[in-house]
Amino acid sequence: MDRDSAQSLIAGLLAELFEIAPEKITPEADLYQDLDIDSIDAVDLAVEFRKRTGRQLAPEEFRKIRTVRDIVDTLCAPAGKS
Repeated sequence: MDRDSAQSLIAGLLAELFEIAPEKITPEADLYQDLDIDSIDAVDLAVEFRKRTGRQLAPEEFRKIRTVRDIVDTLCAPAGKS
């Protein structure tokens, strides 16, 4: 998946699942500080991420994610290489 497609997928998921205004979903947006995602929301996002992409995030990948860009980087990296 290319970066633009990944960004669109993540932006769509965040808007759909958490009703976040699209203009707030930038690559630099911090999931917890800027977008008000909590730990339960993050788990829900990871589950939906797996449903839509077929990719399950390893716990070490999941712990590193802080920004929208981090999710895109993880999605675009080969499995286990982020």
